[in-house]
Amino acid sequence: MNVSAKGPFDVQLAPQPLSTVAEDTALGRLSLDKTYHGDLSATGKGEMLSFRSDTPGSAGYVAMETVRGTLHGRSGTFVLQHSCTMTRGVPTQSITVVPDSGTEALAGLTGSLVIDITDGKHAYHFCYALPDAQPSHGDHE
Repeated sequence: MNVSAKGPFDVQLAPQPLSTVAEDTALGRLSLDKTYHGDLSATGKGEMLSFRSDTPGSAGYVAMETVRGTLHGRSGTFVLQHSCTMTRGVPTQSITVVPDSGTEALAGLTGSLVIDITDGKHAYHFCYALPDAQPSHGDHE
């Protein structure tokens, strides 16, 4: 059964140096430092590689993020894999839980997350499943 978790999050991105192999590629490398609020009370730490084309609104990024905290009262960690593009302002997002990355009470976690940015404020909608999830919290889809 899929369960829905929603809420706002804060994010800080900090530019980082590229490897010597990639330093002349026009790629960007950033560290991710997030705080999730709402149904997911957690921190997210990770790394992002990005590219912005000369065409306005066209860009892409990949990232790996370790999330540590509580999801609907269940504590543990899991890893999110991001692969997202923006085509002339139209976003396509693929943000999924890395298989078997859940620990503790989040062992067996599967799911995908969507990020919404409105007026500079970030929010998430996380549709997930756990092997023994109870249907007592969140919207059911």
